[in-house]
Amino acid sequence: MPLRQSIDKARSSGFDDALARTGAALDALRKRHADGSLPLLRLPEKRDDIAPTLGFARLLREQTTDVVFLGTGGSSLGGQTLAQLAGHAIPGVGALRDPPRIHFMDNLDPESYGTLLARLPLKSARFVAVSKSGGTGETLMQTVAAISALKAAGRDAGEHIVGLTEPATPGKRNGLRDLLAAHQIPMLDHDPGVGGRFSVLSNVGLLPAAVCGLDIGAIRAGAADALAPVLAGKAPGDVPAAVGAALSVAAGKPTTVMLAYADKLERFTRWYVQLWAESLGKGGKGTTPLAALGPVDQHSQLQLFIDGPPDKLFTIVTVGTAGRGPKIDGELARLAGEPDFGGKTIGDLVAAQGRATAETLAKHGCPVRTIHIETLDERALGELLMHFMLETIVAAHLIGVDPFDQPAVEEGKVLAKRYLAGS
Repeated sequence: MPLRQSIDKARSSGFDDALARTGAALDALRKRHADGSLPLLRLPEKRDDIAPTLGFARLLREQTTDVVFLGTGGSSLGGQTLAQLAGHAIPGVGALRDPPRIHFMDNLDPESYGTLLARLPLKSARFVAVSKSGGTGETLMQTVAAISALKAAGRDAGEHIVGLTEPATPGKRNGLRDLLAAHQIPMLDHDPGVGGRFSVLSNVGLLPAAVCGLDIGAIRAGAADALAPVLAGKAPGDVPAAVGAALSVAAGKPTTVMLAYADKLERFTRWYVQLWAESLGKGGKGTTPLAALGPVDQHSQLQLFIDGPPDKLFTIVTVGTAGRGPKIDGELARLAGEPDFGGKTIGDLVAAQGRATAETLAKHGCPVRTIHIETLDERALGELLMHFMLETIVAAHLIGVDPFDQPAVEEGKVLAKRYLAGS
């Protein structure tokens, strides 16, 4: 099991009680896995959608220079997280992978999207429109604009766009499905029982991963690793997701910080923020998640983290960087005033920084846990993603909220469409 979690021994007095209370949540998860009422829990073992997903991925890569994913929130962040493992959108560098170029237009901005459409080589570009309900305003606008741009360029939208949305349901409108069907655009079905922010292990996340050449079977195998102790009926203290949920609740901190020491986990921290915030922030409950990236944020946020208000719980994720990267010349290190750098690698320093940050936070009385992944690959990332989905569900049980709805978000969507209609 590649994911290793450790928690500072200075626990709050309520930790043991919270951990004991996770037992009911674990029982509920086992029951829902057995009766199939929570499809998320069956995704690790699902196989019948692998071939269709790979088939669409081949279609999207064929004679293609650019693949543009249209979707927002949970319809995008999971795919971005997996694609980053393959070298997409590395901070400060850009793409570190072979073509086709990948674009995730997750934030609706008229200038950004208009510029992309104007500059794309439409003859060799493909679009993927993703919306579970088919009624996401941002995705519908982007898709309509893409169809219009293709028509203006004399291209057949059916050859350049694929869709991913819920199957047609009598009496329920799905605008995206209607739009795509009218243009003979092929579609994959979004599982109606898997919400957007929990969809990374479905074809919503696996299609971008497959386009990037990742082993999607290994991603699901990693997810199975995280789920295994739950299904095995292990005690809460032996279930990492239960331990993490208990810590998050018992710590009593209003802010939870996810600090990852790897560029390829930058999108993961953003995915986590949505998952945690939208699942738990209800009825005056929940904690505020913050995303941070190490070591760069040591030079911005760490001062506040250590010496500011003691209102944060920290999760530090490290990977096996020791011995990796460029080796430092000893004479040049001496000239730079850092002779101890000589013979070391950049990865050695990053590993030392991750360890030092965790120890410094603990020394100053901050509740902190570390998660170490020696080899960051598809299986490890799949386990990490499933771990935090399970942890979120268990934490929701502990604080008494439904992790699967988002009433405040839906209210805002309705109001925005009303304003647009009256503008």
